[in-house]
Amino acid sequence: MSVVYDTGLLVAAERGDRAVWADHRARLEAGVVPLTTAPVVAQASRSPRQVQLRRLLRGCEVVGFGPAEAHEVGALLGRAGTSDVVDAHVVLTGARYGAAAVTSDIADLRRLSESLDAPIEVRGVHDSGQRHPT
Repeated sequence: MSVVYDTGLLVAAERGDRAVWADHRARLEAGVVPLTTAPVVAQASRSPRQVQLRRLLRGCEVVGFGPAEAHEVGALLGRAGTSDVVDAHVVLTGARYGAAAVTSDIADLRRLSESLDAPIEVRGVHDSGQRHPT
């Protein structure tokens, strides 16, 4: 199973979090390409000097956010009674690709996930893989 990274993981990687980097490296070595989303990148990206962020993203597939996704995100937000567009897009991306979400906002993403017909797994940034590639 693949994973979709939320903003908290990208921020932790930029800060040099060793556990995050070890999990990411293990996934790549196992041939698992982590996903993230364009809105997540926008939320985490603040400067071209964020070398660690760009290094992490070289190993990821970045999923876009288009008009069709905008309607799906809005509908999910309505069902869940929440308002974070980025979180909703992460959860929908996880559902679309059969991926678990890795986040620092566990409660928020779980609430969104529970509003799906088939909820996805939501993991915390530091329990994202325990050095194994799933």
